[in-house]
Amino acid sequence: QVQIVESGGGLVQPGGSLRLSCTASGIDISREWMAWHRRVPGKDRELVGYITSSGGATNYQHFVRGRFTISKDNAKKAVYLQMNDLKPEDTAIYYCTTGQHWGQGTQVTVSS
Repeated sequence: QVQIVESGGGLVQPGGSLRLSCTASGIDISREWMAWHRRVPGKDRELVGYITSSGGATNYQHFVRGRFTISKDNAKKAVYLQMNDLKPEDTAIYYCTTGQHWGQGTQVTVSS
């Protein structure tokens, strides 16, 4: 049974940083491209960015490019989302996914 679990969300002030973690069990993520999505209140879920199976390449949506970084540790079966210079509009539930399997999400709130 595949299980994806996100953690690391919380409340942060504008300009602050958070690091989200995603751990996977029941699946070999070294064979998987992994992505982070988010659901902003009142909007549809949207892609934030993704990382290739080896971790050698990443791609990001324009609204986080230069501020967010995705990394992967296949040995730990973990994927990370480093978020810097956070803005109130980054407030959302953040989800980790293989595309087929999804976690429950972790809430990030950016507010002063």
